[in-house]
Amino acid sequence: MKPEIFESEQGSEEWLRQRMGIPTASEFHTVMAKGKDGGVSVTRRLYMLKLAGEVLTGEPMSGNYTDSNMERGKLLEDEARDFYAFTTNAPLLRVGFIRAGNAGCSPDALVGEDCGLEIKCVLPQTQIDRLLRGVLPPEHKAQVQGNMWIANRRAWDFVSYCPRLPLFVTRVERDDGFIATLAGAVANFNADLAAIVDRINGYGKPSNLLEQLRASVSLEARP
Repeated sequence: MKPEIFESEQGSEEWLRQRMGIPTASEFHTVMAKGKDGGVSVTRRLYMLKLAGEVLTGEPMSGNYTDSNMERGKLLEDEARDFYAFTTNAPLLRVGFIRAGNAGCSPDALVGEDCGLEIKCVLPQTQIDRLLRGVLPPEHKAQVQGNMWIANRRAWDFVSYCPRLPLFVTRVERDDGFIATLAGAVANFNADLAAIVDRINGYGKPSNLLEQLRASVSLEARP
């Protein structure tokens, strides 16, 4: 399926509504999560309920709230992107959101014709560990491979940034076997999500319930 690219500003109301009710790459690790002994994952269920709430209410569950830490993170991400562009001389395209079917991603940039960029701003101890290991941190594999799947790209650059320390950059190649597993997990997740939405819709619309309640109260109040 050809991806649909939106140029909205990440974090804006428009961006929140574009990703509403569908799993996105930043949570693909949650979509793939397994519970203890292969049972139900609590985090997967909570994420599903959040998306069901968005579908049923028509409102995004995340607002435009920001604090000083979030603002600092945004500034650091801009620094990291500029540093990456300077050191690699790579052509970057900023986009807001990419959707392919019932899944999406918000890349930190698209790179050239066949690559993309994921930036993580971290504390010094994490940056030092990543520089020493020199590989993609496993906790970010689902997001990075998911970005390639949604954006239909061959590779993705993972960047870890901490001011006053060297920039960590590693290019991750597309893993079609992992992506097939991920796509299956997303399909199962969306089927479970649809079942929840259908079940809640079966209870009736809130307006109808309120009308029934008012009618019941009115009847009980008659002499």
